Amino acid sequence: MSALTGLLYVTLIAYLGGWYQGYWNGNFSLLLLILTTVTLAYWLAERFHFQPSRERAAERLAKNDEQRRASLAAQGIQRVDGDVEGAREEILRQPWWLDWTAGLFPVILIVFLLRSFMFEPFKIPSGSMVPTLLIGDLILVNKFHYGVRLPVINKKIISNNDVQRGDVVVFRYPQNPSIDYIKRAVGLPGDEIAYLNQKLYVNGKQVETVAQGEFFDEDPNSMRFRPRYTEKLGPVEHQILVDAQPQGRIGKMYDFPYNENCKYTLEGVTCKVPAGHYFMMGDNRDNSQDSRFWGFVPDENIVGRAFVVWMNFGSLKRIGGIQ
Repeated sequence: MSALTGLLYVTLIAYLGGWYQGYWNGNFSLLLLILTTVTLAYWLAERFHFQPSRERAAERLAKNDEQRRASLAAQGIQRVDGDVEGAREEILRQPWWLDWTAGLFPVILIVFLLRSFMFEPFKIPSGSMVPTLLIGDLILVNKFHYGVRLPVINKKIISNNDVQRGDVVVFRYPQNPSIDYIKRAVGLPGDEIAYLNQKLYVNGKQVETVAQGEFFDEDPNSMRFRPRYTEKLGPVEHQILVDAQPQGRIGKMYDFPYNENCKYTLEGVTCKVPAGHYFMMGDNRDNSQDSRFWGFVPDENIVGRAFVVWMNFGSLKRIGGIQ
C-alpha cells in the first residue's frame, strides 16, 4: 500500500506541475472530487481494517507478554527484563501513507464542500473589469446565490435567486468551459441589448452615464488616464471606463449559438438575448472581450456571484464589497 500511495502522490505532483507549466488545463473541481473519493477510501480502510488490525496485534503482544511474565513468575522469577509498551506504541502508530491519505480526508472533504456549494476564491487576471476589479484582486464568489449545483457537471439541482441585471458574475467561458470568466450581467433572457457608438441600450432605452473625471489605468498595457463614468443597471450603480477614441469595430470572433440573434453594423452590435442565456460585458468597455464578441452565456455555465474583494497584496484599501 505504501508503494501505491507513493505512486498516487507522484501522479498528483506531475499533474499539478504540468498544469502550472501550462502543458494542460486543469480542472480543480474534478481534482478535489477525486482527492475526496481516494482519501475517503483510505479513511474507510483505516477505520474498519488497518486500525482494528493494529489494535489486535498490540493486544496480542500485551497478552503474550502477560503470559510470559506469569510463566516466569510461576518458576520463581520475579524480575523480567523488557518493556513491551514501546513496541505496543510502535504497532499502534499510523504509517505515513495512511497519515497522508486517511488523515487528510476530513480537511479535503471540508474544502470540497465549501468550494463546491458555498464560496470559491478567484484571482482577477486581466483588466476587463477595471475600475470595479483590478488585476491582482482576490475575490470570493457566492456559489449558492443562484442555486445549488452539482460539482464538476455544474448541474443545478436547487434553484435560488435569478441572475439580476448589474450582477458581477463568474461563469465558464462558453468557447472553452475549462476557463472561468468574470463579467457584469447586462442582458437577461428576452432583453434586447445594443452597444452602439459606445452607448449601451437595454430594450431600446439608453442607459444613462455620468462623468466622474479621469481614472489612471495601471494596466501595463495601458498606463494612462482614461474617462470614468457611473452607470446604473437595475438597482446597481457602478463605474465603467469608456475610451475617448474607440480602438476598433465590434465584430464576432466566432460563430456561436444563437448568433443569428445579433446584428453587427459600423456603429456596434444589437442582440436579442435567448431564453436561458445572459449577455455579459466588462466594465472596461473598450478593453473587454465579452458577449459582444463571443456570444451569450447559458445558465448552466453560471458559477456564482462575485461579492467581495478579500485581499489585494498590492493595495489593502481594495478590500471590500463589489458593486
